Amino acid sequence: MSAKLIELKGTYGRCKSDDKIKISLADLHFFEEPCISGTCGSGTVFFTGCNMECQFCQNYEISQMRKGRVVKTGELANEFLKLQKRGAHNINLVTGCIYVPQIVESLRMAKANGLTIPIVYNSSGYEKVKTLQMLSGYVDVYLPDLKYYYDDLAKDLSGISNYFEVATKAIKEMERQVGSPKFDEEGMIKKGLIIRHLVLPNHLQNTKQVLKWIRKNVNSDMYVSIMAQYFPEYRALEREDINRKLTKEEYEEIMNFVQECGFQKGYFQNLEENEKQYVPKWEK
Repeated sequence: MSAKLIELKGTYGRCKSDDKIKISLADLHFFEEPCISGTCGSGTVFFTGCNMECQFCQNYEISQMRKGRVVKTGELANEFLKLQKRGAHNINLVTGCIYVPQIVESLRMAKANGLTIPIVYNSSGYEKVKTLQMLSGYVDVYLPDLKYYYDDLAKDLSGISNYFEVATKAIKEMERQVGSPKFDEEGMIKKGLIIRHLVLPNHLQNTKQVLKWIRKNVNSDMYVSIMAQYFPEYRALEREDINRKLTKEEYEEIMNFVQECGFQKGYFQNLEENEKQYVPKWEK
């Protein structure tokens, strides 16, 4: 499927973005999974805006407040090439779904001018299959979240009424496109799917149901990444249920459940004291 720019008629969707690409940061990032960040860093481009409204978003300054700068497709292509020149293991597109036609055009330009490193698509999971089909052949590694099993929780925390249905269809399309993870001799991922899940305090049953679905519906060669980096930010500070970090007991319960489910491949994050230190400093 070819990507085609659509002329806007003066209306805006949930992401509040128009057809102009807006990015908040393009830099080497060292805090992704080891097979993505490696020793030289992931060439990460954070896009401004989001099609979700997560009350706990740790990047709310760019997703909701829309901090960033406008770039043209050629400028974005040059950012990719500069990151490759700096030694990035890959190009990591963070929350880019609202700019997919423009991203595809930028990738075409960059590849024509020597971009060779893998392309990682780092996503909330809330993606239409037809959008992902535009990316087929351009994306090497899909890195989606699967945030919610319960739709009422998705509606409450992210303003989305059909998250699980949409995200699971998207993940199956991602799996169809790139298959099981493949790594080079240094352990860096070159192709494949890694599914992330952020564990939320007081919502362990949601996590368990998400993990059950992955175990039952996704090839056992796929990797899962269980994330403990949650800390209350943005509107979460006003809520009783998620206005705190995970406890050690909560996270141990989930780690034990992962083992009970029989997962063989993936990552656990360490539960730390100050996860906020890993949030990037956004460009002015």
